[in-house]
Amino acid sequence: MPHVIVKLWPGKSERQKARLADAIAKDVMSVLNYGEESVSVAMEEIAPSDWAEDVHRPDILEKWERVYKKPGYDLSELPGNRGKRSGGTK
Repeated sequence: MPHVIVKLWPGKSERQKARLADAIAKDVMSVLNYGEESVSVAMEEIAPSDWAEDVHRPDILEKWERVYKKPGYDLSELPGNRGKRSGGTK
């Protein structure tokens, strides 16, 4: 019963989010061999200035061993994070 939560910056249209949710659900069904009734996808918009504290630290850095697709961005380049480094090389 996979439930996928996509955290992203605000600004994407409802159509874009629906298309992304559909693509993710189709891939989950195909790769994991689940029926459509078993898969759900949610979108959670996070302001760029909150990304480091609300997403990067708790969901990426603190769970690094569970992140299968590691980010390639430099945290210091995100809004509100001047001078902070990603530190994602555990």
